[in-house]
Amino acid sequence: MTVVLLAPDGFKGSISAVDAAASLAAGWRSVRGDDRIVELPMADGGEGTLDAFLVAVPGARRMPVRVTGPHGREVAASWVLLPATGDAPRSTGVVELASTSGIELLGDTLRPLDAGTHGFGQAITAALDHGVSRLVLAIGSSASTDAGFGALTALGARITDAAGVEVAAGLRGMRDAARLDRSGLRPLPPFGVLVLTDVRSPLTGPRGAAAVFGPQKGLGPDEIADADAALARAAALLGIDATEPGGGAAGGTGAALLAWGAELVPGAERIADLVGLADAIVASDVVITGEGSFDASSGAGKAPERVAALARASACPALLVAGRIAPDADTSAFRDAASLTDLAGSPEAALSAPGEWLTAAGATLARGFGARSGAPTRD
Repeated sequence: MTVVLLAPDGFKGSISAVDAAASLAAGWRSVRGDDRIVELPMADGGEGTLDAFLVAVPGARRMPVRVTGPHGREVAASWVLLPATGDAPRSTGVVELASTSGIELLGDTLRPLDAGTHGFGQAITAALDHGVSRLVLAIGSSASTDAGFGALTALGARITDAAGVEVAAGLRGMRDAARLDRSGLRPLPPFGVLVLTDVRSPLTGPRGAAAVFGPQKGLGPDEIADADAALARAAALLGIDATEPGGGAAGGTGAALLAWGAELVPGAERIADLVGLADAIVASDVVITGEGSFDASSGAGKAPERVAALARASACPALLVAGRIAPDADTSAFRDAASLTDLAGSPEAALSAPGEWLTAAGATLARGFGARSGAPTRD
């Protein structure tokens, strides 16, 4: 029996990794109904990270929590509790910035000056209050440029202006910050904090949080320099090097977490390790991965690149599906590839029904796999 592993990332703004895997499975089964399909949705530290752990880790539990969203209103969110096991004799709390302080929560109304990370810190606090021994924090899809000050205040820090008044949320408040009092800041859990990110940008400068990601969050061209100067002052308050790789992740939240004592690690790589992707690939005859847009940047720490690397190491053929495959994309690591845009005829058609076109892609890849190889099962 041929074992097919489905390990896609989410298709950002379109369909989750869990639903993408289910749609691919339906398409593959329509062509090769006798194959055994294993679904292991992936993530790189952004939206969908919690779902990846819930699917992959037996006994993982979603823990509901209500937090202050990036718009200042209460939102229903959650974190995930991973149980202690023989291999991991400690409980782990997984907290996702995207579901607490993420840009998707704002809809069409960005808040470049006022969005913050307070809700993310509240969810971290909830996990600490539960008594977890370790934290895994996923910081993709941020809505703000607040240097993680909102998260730090939720964890007990006090950030004030020159007059000793607590600053407002977001970049607006960060620009006025003059003092950071850490005396009430929660300590790290006993086994530390891992921060998952695929961003290596520094806090400041032409590759920093304001210059690179500020425009995506609504900052105008005339506001970038002011935001960058505020981030430089934040680095001084945090006591970190503004050029530290990853400090600019999530609008500077990476810098705040570094100052707290956390360790920043490549998101896709560490998630793959935590959910057992390598072992799953070894046990499979073919693996399918994918993401919304596969382009030149996909080879720099994204989930499909990690899946392809592990597949190559175990001599398992890898297949790719993407919403679009850019002309500059290198697909040489994959035996076959399918673009939803090509199948649907246009980006608009693909985005209007991503599940339908992922099902079509699954069927297309199944036919190609059978025609090329006769679908032999690896020993």
